[in-house]
Amino acid sequence: MSASLHRSVCPYDCPDACGLMVTVEEGRAVAVAGDPEHPFTRGSLCPKMNLYQDTVHHPERLTVPLRRVGPKGAGDFVPISWEEAIGTIAARWGDILRTHGPEAILPYSYAGTMGLIQRNAGHAFFHRLGASRLDRTICSPAKGAGWALVMGDTPAPHPDACAASDLILLWGMNPAATNVHGLHAVREAKRQGAQVWLIDTYAHATVPLCDRVVLVRPGTDGALALGLLHLLDRQGLCDEAFLAGQVQGAAEFRSRILPDYPPERVAALTGVPEATIRELAEAYGRARDPHLRPGNGLSRYGNGAMTLRILACLPAFVGAYAKPGGGAFASTSTGHTFPMHLVTREDLLPGPVRTLNMNRLGWALTELADPPVASLYVYHANPAAVTPDQNAVLLGLGREDLFTVVHERFMTDTALYADLVLPATSSLEHSDLYRSYGTYCIQRAAAVVEPVGQSRSNLAVFQALAQAMGFTEAVFSRSADELIDALLAEPHPWREGLDTTRLGQGLAVELDPAREGRSGFRTPSGKVEVLNPRDAEPLPRYLPPHSVADPHPLQLVTAPAVQGLNSTFHEREDLRRRMGSMVVRLHPSEATARGLAGGDQVTVFNGLGEVAFTLETTERVPSGLAVAEGVWWRRHAPGDRTVNALTSQRLTDRGGGSTFYDNRVEVRAGWPAPLD
Repeated sequence: MSASLHRSVCPYDCPDACGLMVTVEEGRAVAVAGDPEHPFTRGSLCPKMNLYQDTVHHPERLTVPLRRVGPKGAGDFVPISWEEAIGTIAARWGDILRTHGPEAILPYSYAGTMGLIQRNAGHAFFHRLGASRLDRTICSPAKGAGWALVMGDTPAPHPDACAASDLILLWGMNPAATNVHGLHAVREAKRQGAQVWLIDTYAHATVPLCDRVVLVRPGTDGALALGLLHLLDRQGLCDEAFLAGQVQGAAEFRSRILPDYPPERVAALTGVPEATIRELAEAYGRARDPHLRPGNGLSRYGNGAMTLRILACLPAFVGAYAKPGGGAFASTSTGHTFPMHLVTREDLLPGPVRTLNMNRLGWALTELADPPVASLYVYHANPAAVTPDQNAVLLGLGREDLFTVVHERFMTDTALYADLVLPATSSLEHSDLYRSYGTYCIQRAAAVVEPVGQSRSNLAVFQALAQAMGFTEAVFSRSADELIDALLAEPHPWREGLDTTRLGQGLAVELDPAREGRSGFRTPSGKVEVLNPRDAEPLPRYLPPHSVADPHPLQLVTAPAVQGLNSTFHEREDLRRRMGSMVVRLHPSEATARGLAGGDQVTVFNGLGEVAFTLETTERVPSGLAVAEGVWWRRHAPGDRTVNALTSQRLTDRGGGSTFYDNRVEVRAGWPAPLD
């Protein structure tokens, strides 16, 4: 059989949403490469996706439904039929509905797939059921909330706009790990003479691209931004015409907030030398066309929304929002361009139901009582590994009275605790429609191989469950392609004039906010709202992170890894081998002070848990920090817990987001005793 070439899309939680070219031979994907016709990713892929076929056809793929026969967590299962699996779920849920009511059933999903159909396929079902709703806020809702307080619904510039800039600030991000194609325009700007400054907590994989690196104390980025604004104001580096015509509240901000952040105070708060603060302010204020790119990590502190709110003010004070480089790029908010209500169907809700925050799953499973969570349905998520306060989550998952169903491709940490495990398709085995939060591209993808074994898509499983529960609404019988057609049929200005032929052929096409015909800033005032009169706190100010009250001496930084994506891809031995062992990184002085050396077995601990690591010492990590990159599966870890046994269920100041970076720890010699 000859090989055939098919277009597809990377389905994972990354701003790039790369276009793929998939080679298929005898019904198997044998090679995956970048699509050279994709307008943003331009034919290249990250290290994780270059061998995506090895994930799709991995020998450990789940291929049949499984029923637990041993203790929860032990991994003892026997194969069953799909008919038995669906029938068991329907029967158990029927009992729960009669005993506790529908709110005792909780769905748990997030971004294992970013396709608009498969990611949201369960919403209509759980709304119709009347189950508890999940507040899906584990990533960066605080970033969006803080940015919107200043910029409203103003669209981001094109991601390539910064190629026109002469100074780029990569602030709180490691694009070499999380946004590799976003560096195309950064490199182009450098070729034209731009300087690139990195502002982050430690020196990571993006450092070699940068001209200057500023290391800031975790959670104090807002103070640094206020210090820069103080100096811009004091040294006459502001764009007064832009402030007068396009900014609301600049005068109040200058008089009430900025005087409190002179460089000497900011240096004490942030750990950034006063001379560096002055140099950065001078460079930013005198740049012809400066560009700010804030990362998501900035928002994963107790002050995350306020930090992003302050950063949004920086381009306004130098008039950068009106320049070709676009001033700042936070995210492309394109979800509103599709009528997602056709898929999610909130109108099917029987009435008000409770909403549970996904970051507090440990609390919901162990303490909530009225009604208790009696059943958990997990799909495209791995909460046993990625959710904060792992010990509380595992305690809850271990409840014998909790009926847990996990729909997955692999036997993840969470699947080990399931009563039923259902085999899921990969993105190459079902149809979907993709958008991006880092570009304006959209792309349609069809299945290019048949489902592996008996695996089924999210949509197919929820339709089977709907039939078993007696739901007759039409949404539960429409195919993925019919739903995609419906999303594309309803017009939206940003999609006007799109090349539908290219889209139908699986090629990426770009949305264009300019087609809406609106100009200016999309805020109630039509200006950048440094002062937001509708908010309880009209002006931004510095808030300290949660961890200032924690007595443990080291700030824990749970950073992304180049070879992984949260807990995704840990089935791949090639990527694990490149990651090496599960390490915690300390400055040599911190290791010496504890009598430790590189290569030692150590325990990182706080009031939430203890985790075994191998110690690595490096000058790239400042003193006072402990850096742990990646989220490992427990079976590949040196102990029985991984990094989120050390992270708290506390939430951000706005948006109900996670505070993964806002925790403190200590390190001691030796590994902890096993818990399980």
